[in-house]
Amino acid sequence: MATTRTATTEWKGALMNGSGTVSLNTSGVGMFEVSWASRSQEANGKTSPEELIAAAHSSCFSMALSHALAGAGTPPESLETSADVTFQPGEGITGIVLTVKGQVPGISAEQFQEAAETAKANCPVSKALAGTTITLEAELL
Repeated sequence: MATTRTATTEWKGALMNGSGTVSLNTSGVGMFEVSWASRSQEANGKTSPEELIAAAHSSCFSMALSHALAGAGTPPESLETSADVTFQPGEGITGIVLTVKGQVPGISAEQFQEAAETAKANCPVSKALAGTTITLEAELL
């Protein structure tokens, strides 16, 4: 069964001096301030589209990797994934680096790397971001 998730942004003012609020409507877990300065300079307590993409990508990748590992008979004890999304004003998103560290009994570092590469390729968020260079760093702890 398909699901739809909704977020809404209310923006006021011009790009350079305006600001907005992103609401996570479906879950209702929060509202987050956003501005051009928080996107192109320092965050200063506000988020950016790139940070929200990083959150989506790191969580989706972790789910995909966990599912693949469990399907292979080696469920992870833990996975810690970060996504670094780089934004260059005037160019856009120039790359994403996924970094995962996992505790997975019963597999080798090579098997973990292979599972992580497969998860990166098959994660729905990775597929949605296919126009962006996505690199992966995987470490079995």
